[in-house]
Amino acid sequence: MLIVANFLSDRFYSPENITNVLRQSVPLGLAAIGMLFVILTGGIDLSVGSIMALVSVAVALLIPEIGVMPAIVAGVGIATIVGAAAGCLVTFFNIAPFISTLAMMTIARGLALIVSKGQPVFIDDVSYVNFGTGYLLGLPLPVYVFIAFALIAHFVYRYTVFGRLVISIGSNETATRFAGVRVDWYKFAVYALSGLACGLAGVLASTRTGVGSPVMSIGFELDVIAAVVVGGASLAGGKGTVVNTIIGVLILSIISNLMNLMNISGYNQQVVKGAIIIIAVMLESVKSRAKA
Repeated sequence: MLIVANFLSDRFYSPENITNVLRQSVPLGLAAIGMLFVILTGGIDLSVGSIMALVSVAVALLIPEIGVMPAIVAGVGIATIVGAAAGCLVTFFNIAPFISTLAMMTIARGLALIVSKGQPVFIDDVSYVNFGTGYLLGLPLPVYVFIAFALIAHFVYRYTVFGRLVISIGSNETATRFAGVRVDWYKFAVYALSGLACGLAGVLASTRTGVGSPVMSIGFELDVIAAVVVGGASLAGGKGTVVNTIIGVLILSIISNLMNLMNISGYNQQVVKGAIIIIAVMLESVKSRAKA
């Protein structure tokens, strides 16, 4: 694909464009890792874009009042609470994940619009914006945040009881319950984790733009789901890895970047991303049948 990219656009391999791809991959990567854990349990989270918008607005409004770091902590905390609320609906009220997260998506977006009065909130703090646009050893600073988060997530997925049980729940929830595992608590936790990941994504997205926007990331959940599925995760649950999800994020980011370089409209890009999801799911289905 990288060879094809060079043929499609001679600007693709420019240092500025590679840096841009990495920087833009960070929010998608964070949200996709959070989504992976939800999908591993057989769930789905449609609230990711709305949570990012709510966090960006909350942080922008709080920075002048309490400072940068407390505002970031508060924003990520809000995101985690929203994710946990969705987890409560799914686990303790037995509402389907699609409906639960759709409801939280609407609520989070509505709250973002209410507290911002429907207007973007500009962030004047220089240190906050400089982090989003700054570099260390040639890499954008947000990339290091993503690397740290990805390493922690990979460790949790690969080497902890939590990771193994999340996979077990998605593979066979009934058997996992019979084994004495408190399945509902683990499912609750993955939605809270997804909220936390989206909170970080919202913060880093706003450091790049310098704006808290109530309309940030509309439809972003499509990109996130596409990245996880392209990375080989099964929407039925029980299959997927952090490493492959990161690969899926990079593939989708490169495709999006190429479409931008080729001046393909946003509407057509949505069609392409939808087609990517369908193709990825079909390939996974064919692969599963071949193994059966």
